[in-house]
Amino acid sequence: MQFGGQTPLKLAMELYKNKVNIIGTSPVSIDIAEDRKKFDKILAKLKIPRPENGTAYSMDEAWKIVKQIGYPLLVRPSYVLGGRAMEIVYDDESFKKFAKEAFIVSEKHPILIDRFLEDAVEVDVDCVADGVDVVIAGIMEHIEEAGIHSGDSACVLPPITLRKDIIDRIKDYTYKLALELKVKGLMNVQYAIKNDIVYVLEVNPRASRTVPFVSKATGTPWAKIATKIMIGKSIKELGVKEKPNLNWVAVKESVFPFSKFPGVDSVLGPEMKSTGEVMGIDVDFGRAYYKSQIAAGQKLPLSGSVFISVKNKDKRDMVFIAKKFEDMGFRIIATEGTANAFLSSGIKVEKVKKVHEGRPNIVDLIKDKKVDLIINTPVGKGPRSDDFEIRRTAIILGVPYTTTLSGAQASCYCNRVSKKKRCYD
Repeated sequence: MQFGGQTPLKLAMELYKNKVNIIGTSPVSIDIAEDRKKFDKILAKLKIPRPENGTAYSMDEAWKIVKQIGYPLLVRPSYVLGGRAMEIVYDDESFKKFAKEAFIVSEKHPILIDRFLEDAVEVDVDCVADGVDVVIAGIMEHIEEAGIHSGDSACVLPPITLRKDIIDRIKDYTYKLALELKVKGLMNVQYAIKNDIVYVLEVNPRASRTVPFVSKATGTPWAKIATKIMIGKSIKELGVKEKPNLNWVAVKESVFPFSKFPGVDSVLGPEMKSTGEVMGIDVDFGRAYYKSQIAAGQKLPLSGSVFISVKNKDKRDMVFIAKKFEDMGFRIIATEGTANAFLSSGIKVEKVKKVHEGRPNIVDLIKDKKVDLIINTPVGKGPRSDDFEIRRTAIILGVPYTTTLSGAQASCYCNRVSKKKRCYD
């Protein structure tokens, strides 16, 4: 059960009811973590916050929850992996569409509706427990903001922006949850931090896809340790201890199949799209991130031209990133709306036409190899949008790009470090 995927997750309770011996964490604990009402009782008992939420077995029940919580919402089926049929919705029309899809995927189980925490920092935690003791294997800070599936988000271990009191609270919640759920083996918890409040998003009393990364990053075989615990060994017996400080930084980056499927939009969201993972490791975040990008097939440029086009809500934060690129000697290119925001802040920028505004436009510049890096937080989705054409052209021609503000910040930071320390040699 601990190391399986979707199939054992769905079979667990039926096997358990039919007296099949399942080693490690009981399927009862897995069921509690998946059942929203049962899990909320545990969180209330442990005084651990979570976003407002509800479960629905019908559209009528779902609409009642929408009225109670309000938008934005995260809609998803229960008992699924990979963020299947999961979506962030901002209005009634999109809610109706995606809730129907979630009901189909959920089958006999309810759909889950959560308040979506915009601009939160997401954190993944892996631990092992034996019912008495708990050891944190790793705390990973996501580079992309909350709302992007954990399997698609780059992450860094140890965390680089979280305060010690926040990390201590994350550890405390993880210990309490593992003991309350009587975990024997591995457990993964996903948290979101907003306004200094640590919210639990979900708990998986089983192995997560992050375990291989954490094992490599810490030099500890966590799957082997969990297996020994599952067959009766204790943490004390095995001598397992937490590693308080690492003298290096490890960055996990996801690998995507978009070059093989150029018709698929590369915008990241709650539904997982990645097909593999790589990692970079070094003494600081900038160099580790740079290495992870090279491993994922995106060699970030250290000079040249950066094209920037972002949605309105990102423009204020993007000004500071653009200024840093300008200070590093990059030529800044932008479409009119973004360019005007830069010009009003004293950033030198070259305006370029959008695809529908005539030629030469931004896609022409990319094809002429006059763009070395693309930062494009999407306004529109689908094959008819300008953003889609930009991303599709970048994928075909192998131009590095990012679709998130946090990805842009990380790219900027690692460029500065790389240019200074020449890690690219």
